[in-house]
Amino acid sequence: MKPHTVTREDAKGLRLTFRALRFRNYRLFFGGQLVSLIGTWMQQIAVIWLVYRLTNSAFLLGAVGFAGQMPMFIVSPFAGVIADRLNRHRILVVTQTLSMVQAIILAILTLTGNIQVIHIFLLSIFLGLINAFDAPTRQSFVLEMIENKEDLGNAIALNSSMFNSARLLGPSIAGIVIAAIGEGLCFLLNALSFVAVIIALLAMRIAPRERKHESHGVLEGFKEGFKYAFGFPPIKYILLLLALVSIMGMPYAVLMPIFARDILHGGPRTLGFLMGATGMGALTGAVFLASRKSVAGLSRWIPTAASIFGTGLIAFSFSRSLWLSMGLLYVVGFGMMVQMASSNSILQTVSDDDKRGRVMSFYTMAFMGMAPFGSLLAGTLASVIGAPTTLMISGICCIVGATVFAAQLPMLHEKIHPIYRKIGIIPEVSSGIQAASQLAVPPED
Repeated sequence: MKPHTVTREDAKGLRLTFRALRFRNYRLFFGGQLVSLIGTWMQQIAVIWLVYRLTNSAFLLGAVGFAGQMPMFIVSPFAGVIADRLNRHRILVVTQTLSMVQAIILAILTLTGNIQVIHIFLLSIFLGLINAFDAPTRQSFVLEMIENKEDLGNAIALNSSMFNSARLLGPSIAGIVIAAIGEGLCFLLNALSFVAVIIALLAMRIAPRERKHESHGVLEGFKEGFKYAFGFPPIKYILLLLALVSIMGMPYAVLMPIFARDILHGGPRTLGFLMGATGMGALTGAVFLASRKSVAGLSRWIPTAASIFGTGLIAFSFSRSLWLSMGLLYVVGFGMMVQMASSNSILQTVSDDDKRGRVMSFYTMAFMGMAPFGSLLAGTLASVIGAPTTLMISGICCIVGATVFAAQLPMLHEKIHPIYRKIGIIPEVSSGIQAASQLAVPPED
């Protein structure tokens, strides 16, 4: 068999997939975040393993998840107003620095043997408050780095691939480090990883963003953003499906220590393998999205991906084999990523520039802010009916939500299509023949 040589078509495909990296600021962000996110995933795995090791409680696993993510639900909508009014670049420098401080404190307490569950609760709340400002700011900052709205979907997909490359590496490294040395080193390595993203942010050259003078307060700004987001059906339905999947499906991660230790009879390495399989599936989904030419057609993928996610959870709940479980979590990761990133791309594309921070704060609230309720619900249900049955119910709810969303697609297409035409994502209809073809064939959006 002849070795494969790189053709012009291959090179074109690579340039298409990684086109957002031609922007200097985005390259800096991508590299710094990749290092930092590996540390973040190491810390997340170490935290849930440490809690389960200290307490042996499924309920407390869910409760810690609740404590860490609850601030996202309460604070994110107001943080979105701040992100629309202040310098997003400076906000990110502050949030990343504070995240590093949180990891240092966690590392010191653990390495000195003074860590208690109450410390984990308090530090999780602190990190949740930081993330409540960081997430919507980071999401809405992407367009400032790439300076070209046509490449926004690609940049978001590359962000997702970066996030899930880290999800693939971080848990695997954490499993080895925890087994060999302990959770404390994971926290210390995470603290050091923030240096990369802080340096990258400080090295950027960001053009001043034109901001309108706002005479009303933060609460009025929140009300304006809420009315805008939930008054436009495409944004509203995307956020509602995200919220449902987040509360019912996403908390599967907090139950992974139970599957790793009690169902699959493994240890921290088994947990790392399971989370790594999810990361591999999510990375595949991110690369799939990055290879697309535009956001046109993504709305159809949202319910499809949510159904794939739910089906994967149901099948995983019945698995008692490590290799089968890893394969099913690959499917779960793919579905989760495609739904999340497709939703993100559409929301940022159709949102007005001066309200994007607030729309993305509602996205953060739906995707991450609802998760604490899901974590608490999953932990409570798992302690009563068991983790497998809990995940089966979660998967069924995700499929039902996807079915309801799919029924709204024709109406959502009618609303989104004019916006895509206005910003040049799909061409204007300029002749009677084209108009007739548009009537005959529903547009992809």
